[in-house]
Amino acid sequence: MAHIDYYFATISPSAYIAGTRLEQVVAKHGASVTYKPVDIMGLFTNMGGQPPGQRHPSRQEMRLQELRRQAKKAGLPINLRPAHFPTNGAPAAYAIIAAQEAGGGDLGALCHGVLRACWAEEKDIAEDGVIRACLDAAGFDPGLADSGLLRGAEVYERNLQDAITAGVFGSPFYVVGDEKFWGQDRIEDLDLYLSGEL
Repeated sequence: MAHIDYYFATISPSAYIAGTRLEQVVAKHGASVTYKPVDIMGLFTNMGGQPPGQRHPSRQEMRLQELRRQAKKAGLPINLRPAHFPTNGAPAAYAIIAAQEAGGGDLGALCHGVLRACWAEEKDIAEDGVIRACLDAAGFDPGLADSGLLRGAEVYERNLQDAITAGVFGSPFYVVGDEKFWGQDRIEDLDLYLSGEL
């Protein structure tokens, strides 16, 4: 059975646009997945990237056009300039880590719910109430937002180190053994790879 390490940032618009396509691929192939939320700014610092606001204006403009087009292709609403971006993605990441360890809900739905809250619902995913609502909607105990903060911080930091070691430099990023797939537009390639066609 294939295993996927899924690296993503809770504030990543491209991870939002990925929707739940990863979960569809996982179900199709009977694969397992470990969700590894990462500090995207820490990743940029260590892997030679730049935060969007520091990129050349032409790259910033292209990014917004691509996000608009890709969201439309995916059938997802998107606010290209959300009210709460950038925000601190760590609290939502800690909750996702706690939910993954606790089990009992739909982790893919939780991740998408957090991303949708930022990119389509004008909510601040750093706020406790928003995180609790996302946990509840995905079938998890909302109290996970309050528990395991130290453990969440430790795993979050370890996820960043794992990402650097694996050669991850963006979000979303899917790793299967030595094979790497970067971007929501590579989920089809991930599917084909797991099918033995790539």
